[in-house]
Amino acid sequence: MTDDDVKRVLDRFTRDAGRVLPLAALWAHGSLALGDFVPGRSDLDLVALIAAPAGDAARPALQRVHEALISDEPLAAGLHCTYVVSGEQADPSRRHLTWAHAELFERRVSPVTRRELLVGGLCLVGPPPATVIPAVTDAELADYVRADLRDFYYPQTGRADLWLRDIWVDLGMLTLARAEVTLREGRLITKREALDVLARMGAPADVVADIRSRRYGGAAVTSDEWLSRRGDLARTFVRLGIERTLAR
Repeated sequence: MTDDDVKRVLDRFTRDAGRVLPLAALWAHGSLALGDFVPGRSDLDLVALIAAPAGDAARPALQRVHEALISDEPLAAGLHCTYVVSGEQADPSRRHLTWAHAELFERRVSPVTRRELLVGGLCLVGPPPATVIPAVTDAELADYVRADLRDFYYPQTGRADLWLRDIWVDLGMLTLARAEVTLREGRLITKREALDVLARMGAPADVVADIRSRRYGGAAVTSDEWLSRRGDLARTFVRLGIERTLAR
């Protein structure tokens, strides 16, 4: 997959979604905006600003837009979009209609996402995010990061079965490294940068190499023995790392 494929998917999504919910703005954050996007491996993380809430008729129509796009464009399977009603973006506790993981649901726009939009958001439609999204303080960002480690990631380190899966190894390890930098320096880093941070943190080198290889190209080891060993190493490292981080 190429940059042209990404552009084609985004152009079609902008056109088709805009017919259902007129877009006052559309922004990309995450890997695409921060220069760490890997076609076919990274998600397309979007936030749309819409003029009015999606009514009962708009929701199924919007779902059909996403499903048709996925059917025609494999890259669209990783396209996630949160639809924020104009005027509601200043309330961090408000939940917004979101398409992710092949379903519609409601969730908040986290302080991490808001900070990503402010410091490096890619404007696809409408005004830039910095003119619309309220500022995120370092304290607000740090509080969210610590709570995310404590309330979401730490409990999952008690479930060995989860860590047999690539996604949990990747999310757990990379999130810990990114959290370390955010809490220490008040800035966000990419997943590529997080791999270097993990090495400096003393993370198991073969686990870091495994994540790097699967994300940026290379042979992946898939034996049951390795997956079990990798899961134990990653889960233990993340658990102890969270404990040290929260203790500080």
